[in-house]
Amino acid sequence: MRYLCKDLKIDKMKKTRNFCIIAHIDHGKSTLADRMLEITNTLTARDMENQVLDSMDLEKEKGITIKSHAIQMDYIYKGEKYVLNLIDTPGHVDFSYEVSRAIASCEGALLVVDATQGIQAQTISNLYLAIEHDLEIIPVLNKIDVESAMVDVVTDQVVDLLGCKPEDILLASGKTGEGVRDVLDAIVERVPAPTGDPDAPLQALIFDSVFNSFRGIIAYFKVMNGSIKPGDKVKFVSTGKEYTADEIGVLKMKMHPRQEIPCGSVGYIISGIKSAVEVKVGDTITHVSDSCKEAIAGFEEVKPMVFAGMYPVETDQYEELRASLEKFQLNDASLVFEPESSLALGFGFRCGFLGLLHLEIVQERLFREFGMDVITTVPNVSYKVYTTQGECLDVHNPSGLPAATLIDRIEEPYIRAQVISRSDYYGPIMKLCLDKRGILINQHYLTADRLELTYEMPLSEIVFDFYDKLKSISKGYASFDYHVVGFKEAKLVKLDILLNGDPADALSTLIHADHAYDFGRKMCEKLKELIPRQQFDIAIQAAVGAKIIARETVKAVRKDVTAKCYGGDISRKRKLLEKQKQGKKRMRQIGTVEVPQSAFMAVLKLD
Repeated sequence: MRYLCKDLKIDKMKKTRNFCIIAHIDHGKSTLADRMLEITNTLTARDMENQVLDSMDLEKEKGITIKSHAIQMDYIYKGEKYVLNLIDTPGHVDFSYEVSRAIASCEGALLVVDATQGIQAQTISNLYLAIEHDLEIIPVLNKIDVESAMVDVVTDQVVDLLGCKPEDILLASGKTGEGVRDVLDAIVERVPAPTGDPDAPLQALIFDSVFNSFRGIIAYFKVMNGSIKPGDKVKFVSTGKEYTADEIGVLKMKMHPRQEIPCGSVGYIISGIKSAVEVKVGDTITHVSDSCKEAIAGFEEVKPMVFAGMYPVETDQYEELRASLEKFQLNDASLVFEPESSLALGFGFRCGFLGLLHLEIVQERLFREFGMDVITTVPNVSYKVYTTQGECLDVHNPSGLPAATLIDRIEEPYIRAQVISRSDYYGPIMKLCLDKRGILINQHYLTADRLELTYEMPLSEIVFDFYDKLKSISKGYASFDYHVVGFKEAKLVKLDILLNGDPADALSTLIHADHAYDFGRKMCEKLKELIPRQQFDIAIQAAVGAKIIARETVKAVRKDVTAKCYGGDISRKRKLLEKQKQGKKRMRQIGTVEVPQSAFMAVLKLD
């Protein structure tokens, strides 16, 4: 009987396939997933809508996938029923962490390439991630129904990249549904079944989690070994906390409870967890009584690239902001934050993001999902500061910089950037990269008219507007990907903005000495436009140390005190003007300068 049970379990595993869809942004991952859900009857025609897995309002508005979405489909192949677990992933470079989590939970990957655009930077980057995890790669050419599709050219590109045979490449159209059945057949044939021992102690890897205000925290997991049933006493290995599995089940469009999640399958667990800090992505779930020997090697720790301060608009909302960020972190493990304070803005958090788009999305989701309106300071990257005493400090915030006399050297993070574009735009792209202190490492022609450029450049130079400018000068053709390669010494200075002699710490920034003058001047000009006029003159200055490098003045709003004075001696007018002057002087001593929120955001838009 025991052997029969084991055979049944192994048979179930053999008929399970876990796969994800990886591709560059806008190559049609979510549309292809729609057709798969349609063909497998996971969704009825009534429930069907475009990019149905992109459930967030933001995803629908921007037309991009932000979160990985897991869903289970049943597919009949040669009269046998197979269970397919699909994870749709984002394509944008800022959400690559989501992709790495999806890949860790799969055995195979669909590499989708747009037949009209060919291979782009993020295609290559995600492919390497999948190869590192030994995933079976199934190449799919999408959008073959479009008139401008270059099937033969792109097929050659994929063959060069993967080293596969041309007949291994599947042709499909996510829009019309052509060739999607062949893709599903290929998943069953080529993707290996999950490995694992169904009779071993339970080992399940948490790859995502969400907060539900009625049911607490719902964790999504993949069972590596053993199985899990409702009512089981389970333990989270990294925190050591014990819970009861109140409900387990699989993820279709809605959550479907089940009596067992077998080995190799993907599911969810509800165990009444209230606190967000108790669930960590990459943690291992095991049984209390028969626990596993060691935890599964989880994902690599996320490395934030861009840091910015987030402060509540109302200072008494500090604790609410903390609770909102903790709940948000459940759903987005790539966000890191720690408390900090500012003279101008009060108490808030120093948050780490993967890029500027990620920062924008977090800000928008905090407002929509938690009703938190926040002020964001000037984003900057993390620097290593070496002191004269031989200490090494990680500085995320210009205000955390030691005194200039104590600094031996400052090192900034460098990235290896990969730009793929049409060769027509070669000159403008090179100029842009050189302006950003880039060093050309390699150039390589992928085809006669497509070029791959590899640059080393400081991360701080691409934080603000590099991607936008790259897209503008290449008319949207260029694709961009990067990874951090280490730290290099740099000639950096702290640029302060003074308002009437008082430094506005939220506007301080660390910048390369060669760019300090231009950036300071532009900031002063921008602030002059944004700061409303007061009853006294406001001096806006940019300073490096004690040296003022730029200045603008917001002139005072003046009342015409001589209006009533007609005829008579000039000394009467003079007396009135002198009296006004003294009043203005006193006003300046007691008046404070209010900096509007738009000023903090405008810094990002500087050309």
